[in-house]
Amino acid sequence: MSEQPALTGPVLVVGYVGLTIPFIRAFQPENSVVYIEEPDVARKRQVAEIIQQVPFAREVIEWEHHLPGKADEFYQAHPDLDPVAVIPAVEYATPFAARLAERYGLPGASLGAAQILRDKALLRQVSAAAGIANPASVRVGGVEDVLAFMRGRSGPVVLKPANRQASIGTRVVHDPAEVEQAWAECLVQDEGVFVPDRPMPLQMLAEQFVHGDEYSVEMLVRDGVPVFTNVTGKQLFPGPYPVELGHVVPADISAELTGLLAAQTTRLLRTVGFGTGITHCEWIVSDGVPYLVECAGRMPGDAIPDIIEAAYPVELFRGYYALMRGEQPGALPERAEFGTAVRFLAPGPGTVERVLGVEEAGRAEGVLLADCPVPSGHTYTGLRNSWDRAGIVMTRAKTSAEALRLAEAAAELITIELRPEPQAP
Repeated sequence: MSEQPALTGPVLVVGYVGLTIPFIRAFQPENSVVYIEEPDVARKRQVAEIIQQVPFAREVIEWEHHLPGKADEFYQAHPDLDPVAVIPAVEYATPFAARLAERYGLPGASLGAAQILRDKALLRQVSAAAGIANPASVRVGGVEDVLAFMRGRSGPVVLKPANRQASIGTRVVHDPAEVEQAWAECLVQDEGVFVPDRPMPLQMLAEQFVHGDEYSVEMLVRDGVPVFTNVTGKQLFPGPYPVELGHVVPADISAELTGLLAAQTTRLLRTVGFGTGITHCEWIVSDGVPYLVECAGRMPGDAIPDIIEAAYPVELFRGYYALMRGEQPGALPERAEFGTAVRFLAPGPGTVERVLGVEEAGRAEGVLLADCPVPSGHTYTGLRNSWDRAGIVMTRAKTSAEALRLAEAAAELITIELRPEPQAP
């Protein structure tokens, strides 16, 4: 990795993500990062208090970055901040960060690309026009719209928001008789401390369910040209809620399919006009054809950066920050040296009495991390989105298949004992 020049201003990170602190600490000097966070989120998550203990963090600026026009307002309010980079840390921050980078004359995704990627309906419209395969999709405003979409179609459909994250409000519907209940469930899109208290606009889609294997492509991009590419294999929990059960890096697939997914992702980014940054694009491959699921112009979540860094190895965050500062990221590997995997834990409904086996899992072969930080007395209502998962196991081995096997074996060692909730009379 090339040497960093002396910094003349801060890196602006839009949205606080605590899990990224160890990565950033490895290369950012003291007092070099300013966080920008929604006032409600900063208050609910106590961000100002937390970053006082983070050496590289200088301050938190509270700003309603979810709202249109707020990046230009921020620029006018802070013309002398002189940042060296603007980093979107969460999904909802991507348009703000892209526009703020434009105003400060820094590398970024471009506001146009960020706005398209943030709206799944717009992304379908634009990518389909470029010839990229998409499932049939339509905006829906209620039960009757969903039923109309299902008429004359065989197979299940997916109800999903066009503008949310973490599989919030998403459900697979197999029968028209399920639609009314499914619609009511999908309207529950509360993300608690992670979003502002003001309501977010409801934007729902009904889409054709595509049967196939799922993958994501993580790509570092400079001026529209990929400089690092990884393909991640995905697994989902069984049931009507498409929540991710695990990931494997690199995906255990042929070189031909790896190349096809990378090429389609590059094509998509050129289609939307993406400039510089990192992207996380999800695909379903059916009969050899990659169908676009969605694409995010930010770091992936779900510990995918952790297993990418462990597999290649590569300092993904360092390379990303270098690109966003307009620097060369140095030599980046083309192939992984190891296989890595993540397996998530999700209890059924009930109240947690105790968690057993975490230490044993942590000592198991190939395990890099085993964690299940749920307190006794915490109540789960069942698995509906990514926030309902309770723990994680991370492994590394010589191959992806072996890493996955070890992750599954270690996860089996962890037991979450639940007390069933009393049934209503």
